[in-house]
Amino acid sequence: MTDHRHPRALLVEDDPVSAAFLAAALDRVPLRVDVAHDCAAARRIGAGASHVLWVMDAHLPDGRGDALLRELRAQGLTTPAIAHTAAREGEQHERLLAAGFLEVLVKPLSTSEIVAAARMALGLDAQVRRSAAADAGRPLWDDAAALDALLGERAHLTALRGLFRPELLGLRDTLRAVIDADDDEALRSHLHRLRASCGFVGAARLGDAAATLAAGDARAEWPSFAAVLEATLAQFPGD
Repeated sequence: MTDHRHPRALLVEDDPVSAAFLAAALDRVPLRVDVAHDCAAARRIGAGASHVLWVMDAHLPDGRGDALLRELRAQGLTTPAIAHTAAREGEQHERLLAAGFLEVLVKPLSTSEIVAAARMALGLDAQVRRSAAADAGRPLWDDAAALDALLGERAHLTALRGLFRPELLGLRDTLRAVIDADDDEALRSHLHRLRASCGFVGAARLGDAAATLAAGDARAEWPSFAAVLEATLAQFPGD
């Protein structure tokens, strides 16, 4: 059970199963979660309570997430917000981002992806300032943490690592290119996806290195990040 001293989040989701899954994931941030099943309830709860984060479905029985966020913003509320949707169309994602959502998560979601997005929205990553390559106490691969994020499904972990490895193989050149181009938006996007992936495959030190790269001077942090990336590939589980 979540400690009641933890800050509160508002989850807006009409599907009971999805609401239960998302609330359990947010509990791991850790956050206390208030659930609203439609826009009307979200207006009432969101305006009358102190939440540090809003997590909203893009499509609700009585309206849309982007319209709801704009309405709450018009009341002077500045709570950071994340949208989640099953839609993959870029136009809808652009509309949600334009409304003020910090990020759009696409269902189906992993627990670790939700936790990573919530922590990023809350600014918790800014606390990760160490050089991850020098952190000898942090394992390159943490099976226990990965299995915890995946609710103990080892077969799922093996499958995800199979998808993760080819992603890593091309990552060094991709990130180096966006850093050289000073494309901060693209860099943040790549690093967010990497950090989410690291969370559910257990690439612990690489996830820390990605957070450090995102929070600091990318050019200065690049050598440390690249070293961790190479070590992660060299000691990939199963090799």
